[in-house]
Amino acid sequence: MKFTFAATLLALSVLGIATGGCQCKVVQFIFGDSLSDVGNNDYLSKGLAKANLPWYGIDFGNGMPNGRFCNGRTVADIIGDKMGLPRPPAFLDPSLTEDMIMQNGVNYASGGGGILNETGTYFIQRFSLYKQIELFQGTKELIREKIGDNETEKFFQQSLYVVALGSNDFINNYLMPVYSDSYTYNDDSFVTYLTETLRAQLTLLHSLGARQLMAFGLGPMGCIPLQRVLSTSGGCQDRTNKLALSFNQATSKMLEDVSSKLPNASFRFGDAYDVVNDLISNPVKHGFNNSDSPCCSWGKIRPALTCIPLSKLCKDRSKYVFWDEYHPTESANELIANELIRKMGLSPTNLSPSAAPFAAPSPQG
Repeated sequence: MKFTFAATLLALSVLGIATGGCQCKVVQFIFGDSLSDVGNNDYLSKGLAKANLPWYGIDFGNGMPNGRFCNGRTVADIIGDKMGLPRPPAFLDPSLTEDMIMQNGVNYASGGGGILNETGTYFIQRFSLYKQIELFQGTKELIREKIGDNETEKFFQQSLYVVALGSNDFINNYLMPVYSDSYTYNDDSFVTYLTETLRAQLTLLHSLGARQLMAFGLGPMGCIPLQRVLSTSGGCQDRTNKLALSFNQATSKMLEDVSSKLPNASFRFGDAYDVVNDLISNPVKHGFNNSDSPCCSWGKIRPALTCIPLSKLCKDRSKYVFWDEYHPTESANELIANELIRKMGLSPTNLSPSAAPFAAPSPQG
């Protein structure tokens, strides 16, 4: 008998786990790119994709950089907080222990990473999804050594899984002529290649214990500030957005198929494309006043690519959709998270949101 992601989340979170003697907390294992990275890339000494300088993290905790490519929380952070789940630490956090894993889960997300191994190679170091799954497999073996085979299987099967990658496979691979994928495939065949690779990866995760999994879809990638500034008109790039829609459609169908065939699997697709597109097209409607340029920039020098101490900040970060050339602000992430919660049917009514670790500074000024 299969249970929905929402029903299982509520049952496990509210009632706790007491099956067969496994007194384990419900935790998350997160796989992703810079939209979900919470510090892994900071520990990659040769990696070029980092969020380790001000003003990253200005609205999170003590206001210092923490590895998130944002001014505040990521979408995964916000969903977990609203569901009353602990925030998983970065896999490469040197303080990570087996006990921490069992209490909080692990975040393997890596800025610049993609579904494909070849994606983002010019960042030098980053974890592709296959590498993240390999690291997860090692994590499982550590827990197995601590609590034994039976309890380990229960722990990982009751855990929740988030997979959120794909944008780099287009922006930092297929749409760049320096990558062979750009001339090996056409738009349709590349989307097929991508989704079939993801199918194999999700099947592998299932074999390692994943039963309740949510995969995030892509937003309108052609409307991020970087894509706009590289266009001749300054507007959204239509082809890039169409690729995102094609990927979402193919991935949604693939997840339905995988979930129906794998034992006890509830693999769900989280699609926020429409609400993000509406946010970008009608920012004032959602309480924003800028949806085409980054809050953190180098003034008239574009593209800025990253946010650094010499960058200029917008006057009110809560009114900007984008934090830098690539990534949304925390305010935009909250809107996206709320949409995913609504579409997934995740109800926080009976849950106590996890407390933020510190009081955050004001997003103004």
